Parts: sequence; C-alpha cells; structure tokens
Amino acid sequence: MFLLHKVDSTVKKMKSHAANLITMCNMSFGGASIMATLNESYNYAVLFIFIAAFLDRYDGKVARKFNQESELGKQLDSMGDIISFGVAPALLMYEFVLVDFGVAGMFMTVLYIACGALRLARFNVMESTGYFVGLPITAAGTLLTFSFFLTHVLSPVVYMFLFFILAILMVSTFTLKKV
Repeated sequence: MFLLHKVDSTVKKMKSHAANLITMCNMSFGGASIMATLNESYNYAVLFIFIAAFLDRYDGKVARKFNQESELGKQLDSMGDIISFGVAPALLMYEFVLVDFGVAGMFMTVLYIACGALRLARFNVMESTGYFVGLPITAAGTLLTFSFFLTHVLSPVVYMFLFFILAILMVSTFTLKKV
C-alpha cells in the first residue's frame, strides 16, 4: 500500500512539473542558440530556435491537460520566450546580417528585443480574452529565424526593415484569434 501511495505521489509531482520542465527545455534551447551564434555555428542556432518553438507549442497544452496552469508557469514561459524568440533570433540575425550596419544594426536589434519584452509584459498583465494583442513574440522570432534561409536572396537592407516591422507589430494593438 505504501509503495502505491509513493508511486501515485511521484506521478502527481511529475505531472505538476511537466509543463515547467518543457518550458525550461525551450529556454535551454534558446540559450544554446545564443551560444551557437556566438560560436558562429549559425545553422545550429537556427535549429535550436526551431526546437524551442516546437517545445513552446506544447508547454501550455501540457499545463492545461494536467490542470497545472499557474502564475509561475506564465512568468517562466515569458522568460523562455524572451530568450528563445527575442534575444536568440535577434542576435543570430544581427551577427549574420546586421553587424555591418554598425550602430544602426545594433539599434534595430535592441529595438526588436525591447519591443518583444514589452509585448510579453503586456500579455502577462492582461486578462485572457481568447485573442492575442499584437504579434506574439513566438511568431515574430520564428519569422525572423526563418528569414535566415533567405539571406542569399534578400538585400541586408531588407533586414533593417524586417526588424523594425516585427518590433512594431509586437507592440501594436491589433488582435489575432488564438488557435
């Protein structure tokens, strides 16, 4: 009987931490992407961001499935998002494309990250309505990362505009229905 109780208790603990563990994995892949970028391993950096996006897709679903949604999980998810979809893609594309623009490239990179952080903070203090307000940072970061595959056909100047447009879309007030 004691053994069954212990197993049941362990399963409950695992369920209660599953979503946060997935979020921590998302965050870890974002961190790994940053390190890959710093080591000029750009293809790995892209791969790690896409893995983070896959994990980010499921942390909320797991939390809802196990009825484990929490304020801690919400905050942790936002911290993971700023790393994996804010800093990691911005640093990747800065190093790969915008570094030659000097201070202007740095400004656009920091603007993108700051707008992503503002968007996440705004999301965390708003009541859930079934709609996103502004472009979610996960979408912006994934789009920015996907643009890595277009660097051989797009002018670097396009990336200055892309950073700016994504930054503005994240802090704008248009609404998108959650899917």
